[in-house]
Formats: sequence, structure tokens, C-alpha cells
Amino acid sequence: MRETMNGQAVRWSFFTNHARVLIVVARDPAARLRDIAAACDITERTAQNIVNDLDKAGYLRRERDGRRTRYSLRMDGTFRHPADAHVPVRELLELFS
Repeated sequence: MRETMNGQAVRWSFFTNHARVLIVVARDPAARLRDIAAACDITERTAQNIVNDLDKAGYLRRERDGRRTRYSLRMDGTFRHPADAHVPVRELLELFS
């Protein structure tokens, strides 16, 4: 378990791994899964599962470009939680990308 500067144990995070992956893809639509995983401090398998989740939910699309994959984001999609359903994903990505 990690600790903060004052020695307190960190038990939660502001962002989910899904949000982190979305932000990484927004910054670099040509990022490889291994790069996404490294940037989010998760395994490649977890990154792949999250990209699949985001694709199925309509937040991103995958397009093959030769041997590479490029991602395009659906910026006008909204968050899934009812309290945030009126907020477009674009607003989060503009803050962090």
C-alpha cells in the first residue's frame, strides 16, 4: 500500500482506470496498449479489457492503420453515472489532455 507525504495510507483514487485510459488515448490516439498500460500503471491485459469496455460503451473507436491501431474518441458522449449524465466527456478530456 502506498503512503502520502504525511504517512497516511492511500486507499482510494479520484480517477478510475477507465478514466485514466481515456485520458491517455486523448493525449495520443496512436498509443500502443503497452504504452497505455505503462502510463496508467496497469497491466497490458487490463488496458486491453478497458479499451474493449470503452469501445463497447461507445466512448472510443478502434481503427487499424497497417499493423497499428489508432483510436478516435466520441467526445460528445456523456458519463454513465446519473449524477454526471449531463456532462459531456469532452469536458473531462479538455481538463487533462
